[in-house]
Amino acid sequence: MNGRNAPPDDVWSISQSNPTSANNHTASWQPDSHRDVQTKRSLKEIPAIEEHNLPPSPSSESWQLEIGARRRDKLHRTFSHIFELFRRPGPECKLENPVKLLKLTPRQAYTFTVAFLGWMIDAIDFFCVSMTTTELAASFNKDPSEVTSAITVTLMLRPIGALAFGVIGDRYGRRIPLMVNLFLFTVIELASGFARNLPTFIGLRAIYGILMGGEWGLGNSLAMETLHAESRGIFSGILQEGYAVGNLVAAMLYYVIVPNLGWRALYWISIAPAVVTIILSYFVEETDAWKQTRETQINSSKRYYTIVIDMLKKHWIRCIYAVILMAAMNFLSHGSQDLYPTFLKKQHGFSPKQATIGTVVGNLGAIVGGMFFGYISDYLGRRRTIAICTICGSCFIPLWILPSKFGQLLAGAFFMQVFVQGAWGVIPVYLSEISPEGFRTTFPGLSYQLGNLIAASASQIEATMGEKNPLPDLRDGKEVPNYGRVQGILIGIIYCCVFVLVIIGREERGKQFVQKQQNNDAGVYELSEKP
Repeated sequence: MNGRNAPPDDVWSISQSNPTSANNHTASWQPDSHRDVQTKRSLKEIPAIEEHNLPPSPSSESWQLEIGARRRDKLHRTFSHIFELFRRPGPECKLENPVKLLKLTPRQAYTFTVAFLGWMIDAIDFFCVSMTTTELAASFNKDPSEVTSAITVTLMLRPIGALAFGVIGDRYGRRIPLMVNLFLFTVIELASGFARNLPTFIGLRAIYGILMGGEWGLGNSLAMETLHAESRGIFSGILQEGYAVGNLVAAMLYYVIVPNLGWRALYWISIAPAVVTIILSYFVEETDAWKQTRETQINSSKRYYTIVIDMLKKHWIRCIYAVILMAAMNFLSHGSQDLYPTFLKKQHGFSPKQATIGTVVGNLGAIVGGMFFGYISDYLGRRRTIAICTICGSCFIPLWILPSKFGQLLAGAFFMQVFVQGAWGVIPVYLSEISPEGFRTTFPGLSYQLGNLIAASASQIEATMGEKNPLPDLRDGKEVPNYGRVQGILIGIIYCCVFVLVIIGREERGKQFVQKQQNNDAGVYELSEKP
């Protein structure tokens, strides 16, 4: 027998008490006698036995060979994607000319620009807090670890926005929710500059966290569904580094505004790019992939909540994996970025301007890493690229935290962010490609922000542990927090976790989002992809 003629898995569920004749109510199947007969027959006779529904013999050699073959096939299907990670890319994987990949149609370029600007504005507003941690602590008469609770609250509430805006975006389109989202967090950012105490400030940042959680999923789905499959890798890196560009812009604004006008002016002035992006988003068109999925949902007899339940039943393992991976990735990014300006100022005694320069250099490395590794992920694969970044990044941890000279710390910050954001540059396209059909806003956005929720305390853990474990030497009669050691240990552990997670994960590189609909009435899960 071979795999195509294998008996059904439930062959042993055949009743052993069915009557064999109408006149003999005590007669029943005698499996032992049939097995004895079966073991004496050749392989050519086995199909004939199967036609009469006779149970196979587990003692036969052919049956044992079949069981072994099926087990080996199952193991191969289960672990083949892990072995593929350590093989050379196949001939179907080509490293395309990046100049060619960067050529977009006007519609693609416009949509991607809006998505990029939206994520950049989110990052500007978010990093205003981490940039001004010291100033906020002095203004509110609190410790920096208490001020960083605003960052924690922002991260913790982002899943609410991801779920709400994700469901709305998948059902009713992405353009209007994106405009509403950008408008509301512009208002919150403006109000943050008027906060008179820490509780008020934290409350405003909590609302901002909900809004920030909704933006990434909306912008990412717009961008990835608009682009060609072969261009997704490099533009995934560019899109994600809108976060680094936002950090860079926030650092430059801090450098210019805070020393001269104070921290409040930073929050007021930083809303200007958001106003421009709101206007631009009004002219964005919905993607063809969303239109197709929406039409299928309208024509389906299933209600939306039924489609959601079906998706969770079918893809629950994928959903859990995405959340765990995003938790590790968010620990990696926030653990290496949020407290680093405070690390430079408080542990090493550098000036705010020098801390800003350190942030700028790190973000330049992030932009380079995100674009480069996003680009080569189309050749190496998404998971293999992330794994390479984790290995290389861990080698630069000592240079990132141990030197006392400013120039050496700058070099460490640059290369650390090359590999941290190099891994992150692959995430938008990776999550989009493994997303179930019809959930390309909700799935990436919610898994990303649930990971953020788990990693929300990264900067607060580092600040608290650094303050509880100060350096042995006092400075001006005061203890100096050892932020560097805590950051190094945390990032080293997270690099190892991300490496393991991408090894065991799967990917669907090059997946087509615009699909052909079959003749059925089962909803979005009955769509067949283009070959």
